[in-house]
Amino acid sequence: MILHVVEARHEREYVIHLKFNDGAEGFVDLADELHGEMFAPLKDMEKFKAFTVDPELNTIVWENGADFAPEFLHDRLLVAVQPKARPDRP
Repeated sequence: MILHVVEARHEREYVIHLKFNDGAEGFVDLADELHGEMFAPLKDMEKFKAFTVDPELNTIVWENGADFAPEFLHDRLLVAVQPKARPDRP
């Protein structure tokens, strides 16, 4: 299954609540990921909170072009709801 972010909302600080197409949902804290040319500007809280879910990329994106792969976000999820069983994963 190819992972897609289907919903996202800012929770607090650098924490975003995410829902995925496999049924998983929970929180991801991106505070430690905001470095480098694309992500450092997102340390500005107003810029960070201005993400959207891109319907073509199926992940969260920012106006400056920054985005995180859905798989990266899914792997770092603090799970509130477990994903559906996937035959390709134990």
